[in-house]
Amino acid sequence: MFGIVRPCRHRLGERLKTEWMAHLCGLCLALRGDHGQFARVVTNYDGLLVSVLTEAQAGPTERGGWRRTAGPCPLRGMRTASVARGEGARLAAAVSLVLASAKVRDHVADGDGLLARRPVALAARRVADRWGRAGARGGAGVGFDTAVLVDAVDRQAGIEALAGPGTPVLVVTEPTETATAAAFAHTAVLAGRPGNAEPLAEAGRLFGRLAHLLDAVEDREADAASGAWNPLTATGTSLTEARRLADDAVHGIRLALREVEFSDGRLAHRLLVHELPTSVDRAFGTASCGHRPELAGPYAPPGGPAGPGAPLPPGPPRRDRRGLLAGCAVWLGLACTCQLCCGTYEDPWTRERKEAPCGNSDCGDCGCDGCCNCCDCCDNCGCDGCDCGCSC
Repeated sequence: MFGIVRPCRHRLGERLKTEWMAHLCGLCLALRGDHGQFARVVTNYDGLLVSVLTEAQAGPTERGGWRRTAGPCPLRGMRTASVARGEGARLAAAVSLVLASAKVRDHVADGDGLLARRPVALAARRVADRWGRAGARGGAGVGFDTAVLVDAVDRQAGIEALAGPGTPVLVVTEPTETATAAAFAHTAVLAGRPGNAEPLAEAGRLFGRLAHLLDAVEDREADAASGAWNPLTATGTSLTEARRLADDAVHGIRLALREVEFSDGRLAHRLLVHELPTSVDRAFGTASCGHRPELAGPYAPPGGPAGPGAPLPPGPPRRDRRGLLAGCAVWLGLACTCQLCCGTYEDPWTRERKEAPCGNSDCGDCGCDGCCNCCDCCDNCGCDGCDCGCSC
């Protein structure tokens, strides 16, 4: 699994953890059902946000129809479970396939790992093309034109080729922002809430910016060692500036979501308001709780500080990364032995230690006691008033 939103079970609480797993399994099964067994390899944490947002906007009647009981699965310890189904899961599957197709083509273009060998690169291109066509068919099935995603991917290479020192890094992140804005906005169409499309597009645009920035931060040292292109290095953007932009995006997402009308937005709120600051802290290697970032820019709160604070310390040294195909092979091994579901494991690609959804991970530095009542955790972290009103 991959993605920037990776919540621990203690922060979610039992109810929201069950819902989160329902969407994760729903995305995985939608990929298998519509596109074949191998397509499940593109299941990712960020893709399921599309399913979460769609269901969060639906009324109680519609929500009740977007669940089904799935059969036993090794990733659930051979237990049955209630999983998400319907248009939200199918849209998430289509978006995941198109973006995974783009990522594979990007790795092929960079000649990463085994993909530097021509026969392997050729096979990877065929897989990417197949995923791209499957994603287009899946998107059409729910009324979403994936051409906006494909166009964003196609423009990305040209923008990167022209970027250099002094180019604003937000010029480079724009295609990703456009793609995620379109996907988030379409959840309003699927849920029958057209009035939500505009704020969700804004939240999606900022989420795309954040995902691109955090990916660049996490890959910065590895890219420098391998000579691969990195947006921060290429544009001369410092980590301090990247952190400022990331914090600004997190706060902008919070403001945008306040304009969205949800039927039950607790899980969406938890993931996009409370987990994103944690993702930022994790990417930058900071230990402080991320509920109250130091902000600047157009989303800064009135009277707030004008800068991101002191320069950030360097993160821990990164170990050698596996190539795409080698990582996929390791992922399949972890999946077959249930290690992705329970306990701790090494990320198949980055080799970083991770906690599985059912593992015994903790809540970091929030100061909460493990039950993770949302508001108690906010109080301990100095939350600046997110209007959550929930008991997660």
